[in-house]
Amino acid sequence: MAKRHSSNRAILILESPWELDYSDSNRTSVLPFVEGVGKLAGDTEVYHANFYDKNSFLKALDCLCKRKFTNTTVYIAAHGYKKKVGNVSISDLIWEIGLRSKEFNITGLMIGSCFVGENISTMEVYLEGNNLKWCAGYSSTSLWLEGTLIDCAILSRMTDLDETDYADKDNMIHHFASSIAAFSDSFIIGRDYRNEPVPLNSSLQFVIQPSGKGKRAKCVSEEVFEVRKSLQI
Repeated sequence: MAKRHSSNRAILILESPWELDYSDSNRTSVLPFVEGVGKLAGDTEVYHANFYDKNSFLKALDCLCKRKFTNTTVYIAAHGYKKKVGNVSISDLIWEIGLRSKEFNITGLMIGSCFVGENISTMEVYLEGNNLKWCAGYSSTSLWLEGTLIDCAILSRMTDLDETDYADKDNMIHHFASSIAAFSDSFIIGRDYRNEPVPLNSSLQFVIQPSGKGKRAKCVSEEVFEVRKSLQI
């Protein structure tokens, strides 16, 4: 008898090998951290596949996109540099996810990769015309463990949203701010191309595309960190 799933939300992880040290034979993975997010939620499935280049990324994405949930978030976890993530261009990556976003109700994209957040204009362009409501990423390098914990906090909050929550820009900004409220905005999350330290509030970028006619994709990072301040004592 086929297994029946009661979960109505999902996080799809597409991960490229990290090789953080010479003995890291695919040892390091974000999977156990995200599985914790799913267990905490109780109604969220977590699916995972590896990719190595564009062709394997497409195969992994199709492998994970099998069922339509009420809310699905894609989490890309891979090394990034300039305009590429795990040997796939950022534009191709967002485009392919966007193509499948309506059929599988994919609403958000968390990119846990270095330097992807500097491509804000690319995020804004490729979020429009599909079902994606938000995209987030880092514009500097990102410490692996600390970045993964921040990613998980964002995934936990945003996967829990309902369809109506995406209609209001301020509501989305508040949810992002709430998700990172426990993290110091002045924490040095990584470094830029000149090896200068970069604080979290300068690195982490948020682009949203609220649902509704006439609304455009826009970077709201400054607003998110401003609201975050109001959540502190």
